[in-house]
Amino acid sequence: MNPAGLISTLRLRGERPPAVAGVVAMVALVAICTGLIYPLRQVTTVSSLAVVYLPAVVITATLWGRALALATAILSAAAFNLFHLPPVDRFTVSDSRNWVALATFLAVAGVTSTVSDAARSRAIEAERRREEADFAAETAQLLLASGTADGLAKIGERLAGVFELPWAKVTRAPGTEDPGEEALPLPAGLGSLLVPRGLAPAKLQTLRDRVVPPLAAVLTVALERDRLTADAVQTEGLRRSEAVKTAVLRAVSHDLRSPVTAMVAAGAAVRAPGVSESERHELGTLVVDEGARLSKLIDDLLDLSRLEANAASPRPAECAVDELIDSALAAQPADASFEVALDAGVPPIQSDFVQIERALANLLDNARRFCAGKPILIQAGVVDGWVTIRIIDHGPGIAAGDAERIFEPFYRADSWAGAPGPHPGSGLGLAIAKGFVEANGGEISVACDPGDGTSFAVRLPVAGRSVAA
Repeated sequence: MNPAGLISTLRLRGERPPAVAGVVAMVALVAICTGLIYPLRQVTTVSSLAVVYLPAVVITATLWGRALALATAILSAAAFNLFHLPPVDRFTVSDSRNWVALATFLAVAGVTSTVSDAARSRAIEAERRREEADFAAETAQLLLASGTADGLAKIGERLAGVFELPWAKVTRAPGTEDPGEEALPLPAGLGSLLVPRGLAPAKLQTLRDRVVPPLAAVLTVALERDRLTADAVQTEGLRRSEAVKTAVLRAVSHDLRSPVTAMVAAGAAVRAPGVSESERHELGTLVVDEGARLSKLIDDLLDLSRLEANAASPRPAECAVDELIDSALAAQPADASFEVALDAGVPPIQSDFVQIERALANLLDNARRFCAGKPILIQAGVVDGWVTIRIIDHGPGIAAGDAERIFEPFYRADSWAGAPGPHPGSGLGLAIAKGFVEANGGEISVACDPGDGTSFAVRLPVAGRSVAA
């Protein structure tokens, strides 16, 4: 760094070089100025050359303060008298005009040193004020951008750097300081500013006067922002909850009303006179089918509520894959067509048999609805250390844009693979299947090609392998 830059940096930081360096610099500067006067004596009178020493006075005043600057002025006057005012080489002045010049120089040097030192002090104070203003602005930015908790930690680090402290902390819990800490309380019980114990009283007073009030003001705004954000989140949550409740009521009311209406109508028809035995049997079958449909819907709602409340805790045990598939197939209608292809040596899985069987049954029921009368393929094997069960139908497939949402509860697409009309069913089967699979530490995914069927893949942990649910 060049000398001018060094002077500026030291001046703004408020740091003074060592006093010994100041004495050496004073002697060197006076010697340089004394030497410069010799060639200048050829162009002007000696009595007017005392101003050559003023830069030395200004430099020492700027770096080491007024005391050393006055010493520089006295030393400069002595050197000027000894080497340049007649009679030279003696501390005497023969001409009264030289006395006036010497006295004027000392007066100007004293005023210059005082002004330079005052300017330095003001520059230091202005720099400190600027850093404090920057710190206040940064405090607001940190609290409003990073959140209150993270922002307070960063503010402590920044404050320690600005005020040259070993460390500093801002805490929201008053009265938690350690023996080596001193607490500066924030107004209105907002917390405390913790600093090392034993700081100079002037620095403590500066922190109380210049840091605590703006920090408290910004913290108040940040806390209000957090409160408003929490209120907004809560309001949005309530709004979404109401929207979900409305959607659930609409979906469930329709799905509940259909079987109940059919059962009531069939029951009334059974009691009507003139009903033949075959018609009575048909109506009884209708009542049983609709009752089973209603029972399944109620079971689905109960399962979904347990999954969303994290109350569907699995009871993992070693389960054979072929037994799971057989049990899931047993719940399907007899007229459905399935093809099962199990790889040789498929190991057992570690899962809750009932929950995984229910998930597979829901996937099979979904495939049966959209297989377009074609056989449904069930494959099982080991892929990347996981037992993978695939259920593949060859129906019209899932419409573009619906694949990412089919596992959402009550989601039913407006059209299914281009077919008009809403998706049949309650919209709960796939959501329940996903919930049970993931509760047992597995994964479920779907691959679809509109017009060429849909493939669901269920990945489950092999027995003996620890997998976090």
